[in-house]
Amino acid sequence: MDLKKLFNDDDAVSPVIGVILMVAITVILAAVIASFVLGLGDGQQETPTASFDFDYDGTDLTVTHESGDKLDADRLSIETTGSSSFSSSFSDEVTSGDSITLSSPDGGATISITWTDADEETSSTLAEYEVPS
Repeated sequence: MDLKKLFNDDDAVSPVIGVILMVAITVILAAVIASFVLGLGDGQQETPTASFDFDYDGTDLTVTHESGDKLDADRLSIETTGSSSFSSSFSDEVTSGDSITLSSPDGGATISITWTDADEETSSTLAEYEVPS
């Protein structure tokens, strides 16, 4: 057996590696094109970041948007676990400094500010407050 010929003979290596690389590139390209065509990355909306402050004076609860993203008021809802119902809502667009006053919330009730995406498929609770008894 000739050892020099064994180490220098690499005829079969190049075609095998070439085929493997071509198949890998084809699979990756097909996956990228399929994700664009099928829209797998579209439709995802990020939940906005917002900080709310709650100020309860014994009779009324003032909710203030302290900081964060501008919020569309149509996507916000104020919910409570108590028997109180609130018909008030924020104006068209909620920005830092905007506030709303909720009259006579029940003691011990939890007030939640919830954001719902445009498709109304997902929602997130942005802030919660438990009214003192």
